[in-house]
Amino acid sequence: MAAISTCPAANVAVPVEDVWALLMHPARYDDKWWDIHIEQIVPEGSATAGQVIKASGRAMGIRARVNLAIEAVDPDKHQIRFTVHFPFGIVSDNTITCTPIDEQTCYVQYG
Repeated sequence: MAAISTCPAANVAVPVEDVWALLMHPARYDDKWWDIHIEQIVPEGSATAGQVIKASGRAMGIRARVNLAIEAVDPDKHQIRFTVHFPFGIVSDNTITCTPIDEQTCYVQYG
């Protein structure tokens, strides 16, 4: 099986604590940073290892289910690791890391 590795990153004109607050509240993910409808979060609440987010979205007119499992949360490093299970057996292992640059800017890396 072939693996693809990407690592998008950008400086964001938002304080690191604001980005981290968004990442810690999975119920807000479909509001702010992904185009998928959250159907269920088990257990509900702040992001924590072992939490599963069940969601669905549309692509090319087809509704698809997606499951995101939070694997690890490291508040000291502003880092969250998760695995996403897409249709057709596609699995994505991702880590989002937020690094403060100054009081109003942070570097967000996804990969």
